[in-house]
Amino acid sequence: MMILKLAALGALGYAGYKYYEKNQKERGGVAFAAGEPAGAFRNAGSESTATVGDRMSKTDEALDETFPASDATAKY
Repeated sequence: MMILKLAALGALGYAGYKYYEKNQKERGGVAFAAGEPAGAFRNAGSESTATVGDRMSKTDEALDETFPASDATAKY
């Protein structure tokens, strides 16, 4: 009986993981605001993020506007 419970729990966990993974892929990993065009990248600026009331400093917004054209900062 214990083995059946473990099998059921494993199946439930697997189904939950697949559901989570499917939802992550559909969003593409990009935090789009409502009304933004679909794709791998969003428009620059805090109004284009999915976080309601998000505020960016001028530096954050300038960095956001350069992506993906800019290289990551050097770490060496």
